Amino acid sequence: MKNRNRGKVSPEWIVILCIFSFALGTFLSNRIWVVPESEDQIMPIGRRPEILAANSGDCATEKDKEELIGEFSKAHEAIEHVRSLDSSIAKLRMELPSTKNSRKIGKFENFSTILHPGSNETRKKTFMVIGINTAFSSRKRRDSVRETWMPQGKSLLQLEEEKGIVVRFMIGHSATSNSILDRAIDSEDSQHKDFLRLEHIEGYHELSAKTKAFFSTAVEKWDAEFYVKVDDDVHVNLGTLAATLARYRSKPRIYIGCMKSGPVLHQKNVKYHEPEYWKFGEEGNKYFRHASGQIYAISKDLAKYISINQPILHKFANEDVSLGAWFIGLEVEHIDDRNMCCGTPPQCEWKAQAGNVCVASFDWTCSGICKSVERMKDVHAKCGEDAATLWNALI
Repeated sequence: MKNRNRGKVSPEWIVILCIFSFALGTFLSNRIWVVPESEDQIMPIGRRPEILAANSGDCATEKDKEELIGEFSKAHEAIEHVRSLDSSIAKLRMELPSTKNSRKIGKFENFSTILHPGSNETRKKTFMVIGINTAFSSRKRRDSVRETWMPQGKSLLQLEEEKGIVVRFMIGHSATSNSILDRAIDSEDSQHKDFLRLEHIEGYHELSAKTKAFFSTAVEKWDAEFYVKVDDDVHVNLGTLAATLARYRSKPRIYIGCMKSGPVLHQKNVKYHEPEYWKFGEEGNKYFRHASGQIYAISKDLAKYISINQPILHKFANEDVSLGAWFIGLEVEHIDDRNMCCGTPPQCEWKAQAGNVCVASFDWTCSGICKSVERMKDVHAKCGEDAATLWNALI
């Protein structure tokens, strides 16, 4: 093997010799020694008689020297370029093995690390991020939440700093830039500082898109272990929710909520109509299991999965169905926790008295607390956890 390599000429020297030969040939082809022996002498192609006559008595004029120097300068520049190219190729060869190894995906969590390198360095680490879905017209609902289970002001910041629990109302923008609706939200946010604005155009039929926008925005802003979505007409006990999620910290892909499998409604002009009902089989079929949309939580890896793949995640008519569809085919553990969908008093009240405090309470008939603005305080008084539970939660 050594003898075989010894007889080879390196590519660099082959290029150098070729360039040198070309330059020398060009020079010699343009140099004709003119001897005036006869009038029938042959003139080289491309050489005018006057130029030939001017050069006939001189072997190497100043112009010829300049041309020769120019040709060698070009050859030298080409050689330097080849050397630089050869060095770059050698460097790439050294880097390729490490790059190839870094692309190997062994576990699910490596998938997001590859697609978002170094993103964890700029995000704040927290335990969970709670996004309260709200609308422009829901100011009274937001105030009822602020007055009951959601901390305000310094307490909200303290909850984030000490317990790693982030709570924000999530909302997008109106279809008109800088509209009165947007300005109203900006004003409210300047007062309470509890909003997460999304790059999303608000609309009832755009809830699936809003869900994707929330998880993507939250993942970009916070490095949380869990991400929670809740409606603004649902009562939540934050300490109980934190303790519930903490039990699943060791499991990477958790999808927790009140799992259901409702009918696929193919009739038009009915609430929750599914235009793509035919994808679920024959008429009368049910959806696959998915968490009810009033409140659900997913672990970090699933939120990252949504953030990375959001452009190709299909949106069905109902956002909770869409979320469940995104996890079909993945190794995801579905947790059906009925404490996340307790009824309003007396049901949640009885459970609280028995020491089994509910995570969330609402009425199925209203997909939230019926007349939540008027009843939220009553639900909180009868079904709310002890004030110390949140701050004493082991998370």
